[in-house]
Amino acid sequence: MLRKTLLGLAAGVAMTTAGFASAAMAQDALKMVFIGKNTGNPYFDSLTNGFVEGCKALGCEFEFVAPATAEATSQIPFIEAQIQRGVDVIAISPNSPDALNQVFDDARSKGILVLTVNGDITGNESHRDATILPTNFDNVGKDQVEMVGSLIGYEGEIAILSATTEAPDQNKWIEGMKATLASDAKYAKMKLVATVYGDDQPEKSTTEMEALLSNYPDLKGVIAPTTVGIAAAAQVVQSRGIAEQVKVTGLGLPSEMRDFVKDGTVTAFQLWSPYNEGWLAAHFAKGVKEGTIKNEVGSTFEVPDLGTITINPGNSINTQAALTTFNAGNIDDFNF
Repeated sequence: MLRKTLLGLAAGVAMTTAGFASAAMAQDALKMVFIGKNTGNPYFDSLTNGFVEGCKALGCEFEFVAPATAEATSQIPFIEAQIQRGVDVIAISPNSPDALNQVFDDARSKGILVLTVNGDITGNESHRDATILPTNFDNVGKDQVEMVGSLIGYEGEIAILSATTEAPDQNKWIEGMKATLASDAKYAKMKLVATVYGDDQPEKSTTEMEALLSNYPDLKGVIAPTTVGIAAAAQVVQSRGIAEQVKVTGLGLPSEMRDFVKDGTVTAFQLWSPYNEGWLAAHFAKGVKEGTIKNEVGSTFEVPDLGTITINPGNSINTQAALTTFNAGNIDDFNF
């Protein structure tokens, strides 16, 4: 379920690199930090707002920090700084599935709760305590293939415009896309011709999209499972006036995609509530640290506005059951 207060998020607290700490906090308040993939990515504004509001409600001290770029090791100095600072909780959207293992182990050895949020360290889950994901990531790749298939009549060439080459969440979804295309006869007439990487930078994503159009003149659809990539791809299609020839879809923010939907550049795309991830993570972390929530598979706990949450295998926690699809019929209902 998407939290009703999402409609007011655009006017809410927008966190960048400085962070938030209430002067009214007691000195022994739980110290929580969220480390984003990189600065300048509006996706993390909404997610961070969830942390901010959750910590306000719970009486926690909160800070957001992030590196300038999303390289595999760029988050390590930020984690080390928070360990030195003596925080109680490190929540992070990881830029690598394995580059952070040692520093995570160091944090946990000092009693810090380590949570991955909006992406996991696939294959290295033992180095974190739990992961907060918006939905079951095993289904995202399949859902994205179905989305683009429905837009192009299940026939023709498609491409993927992703984030960085090492982004663990995008790579998991891409594996799911490839597996779906290879195993489901429904998509037998669809051909994946390229997977390119825009590094979650608008300029590079734009360049990669333009190259796709030049290199594959028969391209029918593009899946961009990244909010930066889908906006860049849509901008290129809009500027060229080729929305009927090339269908762009993927994972995007309604606030960034609204104009593209309204003018017909993009028919439909998907995502979830980033805000709810931060909101849930703050409540989960506080409960675990205070002993009111057991971080055990099968355990349940209550989160205001989200209801009963279950801890799934692998200590994975989801905020919603499935992706939300945005189109002309509902795009104005969301403002994040």
